[in-house]
Amino acid sequence: MAATRKTALGKGLSALIPSARAETASPGLKTVALDLLDANRRQPRHRFDDAGLEELSNSIRRTGILQPVLVTKEGGRFRVVAGERRVRAARLAGLSEVPVIVREGVTDRDHLLLALVENVQRQDLTALEEAEAYRHLKDDFGLTQEDVAERVGKDRATVANALRLLKLPAAVRAALEEGAISAGHARALLALPSAADQEHLAREVVRRGLSVRATEARVLDLQKGTARKKKARSVDADTRDAELRLARALGTRVVIVRKTRGGEVRISFFSEEELIGLFERLSGGTA
Repeated sequence: MAATRKTALGKGLSALIPSARAETASPGLKTVALDLLDANRRQPRHRFDDAGLEELSNSIRRTGILQPVLVTKEGGRFRVVAGERRVRAARLAGLSEVPVIVREGVTDRDHLLLALVENVQRQDLTALEEAEAYRHLKDDFGLTQEDVAERVGKDRATVANALRLLKLPAAVRAALEEGAISAGHARALLALPSAADQEHLAREVVRRGLSVRATEARVLDLQKGTARKKKARSVDADTRDAELRLARALGTRVVIVRKTRGGEVRISFFSEEELIGLFERLSGGTA
């Protein structure tokens, strides 16, 4: 099934963006000034690697643009549907115009879908950019996960796993976007029940350089530890809520222990840097 989808996707995209040999026969092929091109409003890609763009621009200087940019006409201007990276590299290479294929009747959804398909096929998107594009297809256009999977040539499970990454706390998503952790690490972290636990383990992964397999093992250890604590310790809902709010505020594990009279608050830290950070937050930064 997956192979069938990928084949269908390849054929569908090649029908929209013909191969270099078929370009000259395409009635929609023309040359357009770069100044007349506007970016895709639905471009799923947010980051364009400078080194990669420079490499592509050097290639364009030597051999030109082998695959035209897919655009739609809007008044006297053209909107890029697929090929934003080529447009940017062409500008960098000093070109004044680029070959384009003009398609009529391209809907707003098509702008996102075609740009997404092109980037997915070239593996140009980060894991979060791909997940965000899937989310837009679902939420903005009412597609199911199965619909999205069918249109981009992926298994439904792949789309579902990508969408789950958007549930990670902001600090973990930032680490993933910056490449400090991989999508495999991020998926492992999702098995932890709280944002504080996910953030803490993400920092440990970066600090210790843990592999995905080692991260999965640490998740299992933490889950077993949590299960043992739940079994040994009965906590009322208000106390548990207070623990969670403190954990979110401090970015670490917090346990409130009630006794017959009074009690104690246990704040965990796992490195000297975390201790210093806790001290500064709790003391207001004063010695």
